[in-house]
Amino acid sequence: MFSSYQGEWAALLTVIFWTTTALVFESASLKVGSIAVNFLRLFLALVILSIYNYLARGMAFPIDATPDAWFWLVLSGIIGLVLGDYFLFEAFTLVGSRISMLVMTLVPPLTALIGWFALGEHLTLMHFLGMGLTMSGVALVVLYRGNGQQKLKMNYPPKGILYAFLGAVGQAVGLIFSKLGMKDYNPFAATQIRVITSVIGFAIVVTVWKKWGKISAAIRQTVPMLKITTGAFFGPFLGISFSLYAIQHTKAGIASTIMAMVPVLIIPPAVFIMKQKVTTKEIIGAIISVLGILIFFL
Repeated sequence: MFSSYQGEWAALLTVIFWTTTALVFESASLKVGSIAVNFLRLFLALVILSIYNYLARGMAFPIDATPDAWFWLVLSGIIGLVLGDYFLFEAFTLVGSRISMLVMTLVPPLTALIGWFALGEHLTLMHFLGMGLTMSGVALVVLYRGNGQQKLKMNYPPKGILYAFLGAVGQAVGLIFSKLGMKDYNPFAATQIRVITSVIGFAIVVTVWKKWGKISAAIRQTVPMLKITTGAFFGPFLGISFSLYAIQHTKAGIASTIMAMVPVLIIPPAVFIMKQKVTTKEIIGAIISVLGILIFFL
């Protein structure tokens, strides 16, 4: 059974990994800042990936990748992991991981729209219906209309919602570039190329913004570093690698649909572990968004 649905199982495991990382990275980002969390989790992930690839493939670095793979995966790393994740982690500090991951349900529709415009991929009426339903679910949670007011207002800081949306755009573009670059290449090695790129990218950002002091301060804090290390293992190492494995072994639409379950799966731990208050409207909005993605790929 597993061999027949290995892509789908990989996508399901990715949901569990990403739910874990969203919670621990939100907590760590609130303590030491998103820049420190981003750089340290990627650096730690690079160490883990290098050890794994050496043991599993006999080479610590992806020296067997083709120039074409390097080109697309480097672009994917810059857009998806450097720019996209920077905005996503900033959103964690402003609106929390639960709402940020809800906005991230826009990734599959955005991926399809980008493919439509850039690659000439075909979209049907059902695709647009799914997009509309997903956006309606997100809107139900983040927007409200006050008593007697005609204008819609946001339940959460607009800057946080914008950053989460920019994170979704970055992940969507990164996914397309990953698909172009990976082809049948090893997903853990492909992830390593993306992570190498993002470590260099964030090192440049940290240097330009003179944030090395924050990195140093974060390293000295035991609890945030434990959370960052946990997130690095379940996120950039397992999460990204399994997501690439999933799109490699099943249709991208099926993988994206399964991986979009994070906003629903994150609700129980957010309530019982993080002690967050979740309204009925937020639960309904998360379910509607995921149903929109399901319709999108029928």
